[in-house]
Amino acid sequence: MIKIFHNSSCSKSREALKYLNDCKLNFEVCEYLKNPLSKSDLQEILTLLNYSPSDLLRSNETQFKEHAKGKQLSEEEILELMLKYPKLIERPIVIVGVKAVVARPLEKLKSLLK
Repeated sequence: MIKIFHNSSCSKSREALKYLNDCKLNFEVCEYLKNPLSKSDLQEILTLLNYSPSDLLRSNETQFKEHAKGKQLSEEEILELMLKYPKLIERPIVIVGVKAVVARPLEKLKSLLK
């Protein structure tokens, strides 16, 4: 099963979604801004990516700058921040079985699907 964690306002996310559609693949779209991730879901995604929370953080987002810029945050605090403000999660994330990528650039998604 293929799953994409999608943000419709993100051009890279739309690009990945279009690619999956163009390939006529069967996949599930998870709009994580509308249906926020649970802590265990986010931890599972991090494990599949082999990322720490800071690896998945979008630190240039306004919400990060407003709530955390200049602070020394632990990985647990970063995780909690992403749960509270899901826009801070890098996207798009695509999971295929037990493998996952942040599909930017799109070549990462193409490699995952090979």
